[in-house]
Amino acid sequence: MAGRELEWSRGDRAKAAAKLMVGWVALLWLLEVVDVASGHALDGLGITPRTPSELVDVVPAAFIHFGFAHVAANSVPLLVMGFLAALGGLRRFAAVCALIIVADGLGVWLIAPAHTNTAGASGLIFGLFGYLLVTGLVERRPLGVLVGLLVGAVWGTSILVGLAPTQSGVSWQGHLLGLVAGVATAFVFKRRTPEPA
Repeated sequence: MAGRELEWSRGDRAKAAAKLMVGWVALLWLLEVVDVASGHALDGLGITPRTPSELVDVVPAAFIHFGFAHVAANSVPLLVMGFLAALGGLRRFAAVCALIIVADGLGVWLIAPAHTNTAGASGLIFGLFGYLLVTGLVERRPLGVLVGLLVGAVWGTSILVGLAPTQSGVSWQGHLLGLVAGVATAFVFKRRTPEPA
């Protein structure tokens, strides 16, 4: 049976993006509640580098956090940057997030220091930052450039601090790899046709 995909209005896309990101952040909090209630049983889903069995944790690690303060620190930037990125379409957003999470997780598995356990949404956040920062330039869309400038102005300093290798207990490798993956993703998913009105 033939059919065609209905075009969503800007308002519909914004509502869908908002619902998705509120649900995503709520899931992170729920997982942390389960983690605490289970005596931190979910912490084992973080990535221990260069251990073959840990490759299965590359994706789950992006959803696990080490305490409520960790989740809280990631919630607002993930909510806002995820919402902005999802406005470009949910399927595209899902592909962007999947590529960032997998590339970042594999990179952490390869280069993180031995005997560490890396988890959290910050690799994805750094990736979304990189994606939003350059995608407007890559696609030559003025609105996208403006979004990139605003995101850079609001979170640029925090991103630079997160890349510093001097912070104890922070995976600057995961942050850097996420940022690089996000920039690369902007090129991989470059729109070939003008954005719908």
